[in-house]
Amino acid sequence: MNKEQSFTDQLWDFFCSLKLAIFTLILLATTSIIGTVIEQNLAPQEYMQKYGMSESTYKALDALQFFNMYHSYWFLSLLGIFAVNLICCSIKRLPRIIKTVREPVLVADDGLFRTFSNKEEVIAKGSVASVRDKVVALLGKKFASPVVTEQDGKVYLFAQKGAYSRFGVYVTHTSILIIFLGAMIGNVWGYKAYVNIVEGTSVSQVWPRAGKEPIPLGFEVRCDNFEVTFYEGGGRPKEFASDLVVLENGKEILKKTIEVNDPLSYKGLTFYQSSYGPAGDPIYQFRVKNRDTGETVDVSGAQGKHLPLPGGASLIPMGYAENYQSFGPAAQVNIDAGDHKHGTPFIVLKNFPQFDEKRGGTYAITLLGVEQSYYTGLQVAKDPGVWVVWLGCLLLVLGSCGAFFLSHRRIWVSIQPLDNGIGVKLGGAAHRNQPAFALFFDELKKDFDDALSS
Repeated sequence: MNKEQSFTDQLWDFFCSLKLAIFTLILLATTSIIGTVIEQNLAPQEYMQKYGMSESTYKALDALQFFNMYHSYWFLSLLGIFAVNLICCSIKRLPRIIKTVREPVLVADDGLFRTFSNKEEVIAKGSVASVRDKVVALLGKKFASPVVTEQDGKVYLFAQKGAYSRFGVYVTHTSILIIFLGAMIGNVWGYKAYVNIVEGTSVSQVWPRAGKEPIPLGFEVRCDNFEVTFYEGGGRPKEFASDLVVLENGKEILKKTIEVNDPLSYKGLTFYQSSYGPAGDPIYQFRVKNRDTGETVDVSGAQGKHLPLPGGASLIPMGYAENYQSFGPAAQVNIDAGDHKHGTPFIVLKNFPQFDEKRGGTYAITLLGVEQSYYTGLQVAKDPGVWVVWLGCLLLVLGSCGAFFLSHRRIWVSIQPLDNGIGVKLGGAAHRNQPAFALFFDELKKDFDDALSS
């Protein structure tokens, strides 16, 4: 009659259950898909516009913390349950493993030999002592030095290798818990934010993705210059980079040119190159020649402004293209003759200054250049748990190598006198990689037979 378990025992068995581990892993994988499909930490208007949801739907999903899932109570609870399950399973099985390693079975009886799939029996000549010495020498050379036990006129040998590989799984379990700890440290004390810095200006705070209040940096970051290059034949950016300077109390501490995948790190914060955009109106520079008088002037000004020309007219910059139909930089302009009557807009090319000479009219326009200020868009990440995660990853690799590529191999030998000689039994087992151990044992049997028959 089975004794009824107490509530404590039932709770212990529940958290030691393999089914609980599998179920929790499935839930974690499923919910992680939600966090991948639904972009996290956007503004409410962005969610309603991007996913076409109503305000009531947004409020319902927001109450379930689907938009900040990795900080949600239910996701952190799943991680906690999985961690407790892992700890309980490890604690339950650890004493048996320690006993197997520290207190191995030194004497193999007939019952133990019957359990071996790798075994051999030999009748040897000589005395028990001489046979023992041969087997001890063979095991020491081919495997490991054995422990010798003598009982009732019989001799038992036991040798093992890789005993501590059994603890590889516990190193793996510990590494997973360390990774969880590092992730939780990053979630609680870290953040992800963004900031836009106009060329020549600096900032001392950043804006979190989901928050409303800016976060002070404790120092300043200045953008001295922003550079962007484009692919030929189009306006697609090829690469862009920002010259950043870190300042504390007005003093320059650190300078670095950052690009995509080459960020700036300072005091636990990492600044990633993310985006860019124009800051303010571009300033156009033209050279204008009056065909009637031969007078030439240089004028400059912002887009949409009337730039005075000799004779009372004005030039109006209307737009700019970095690479107009593969001809290079170009500007669209118009002429105001002075009576607020505009003509037909036309294009002037920087790389072909004589292009506008063929147009005719009072003025010949040459584009000298366009100065456009940019802002650099930076993603800012603070993750104080990242080194804890890296430590966990290192242990995970080491533990996995120990658990999957190493095995605990054991050899037992029984030597006893018989009527027709000395009976020798050889048996072995490995807790992993059985095919490789079987090949090793076959070679050992051959050496074993040769040594005892010599």
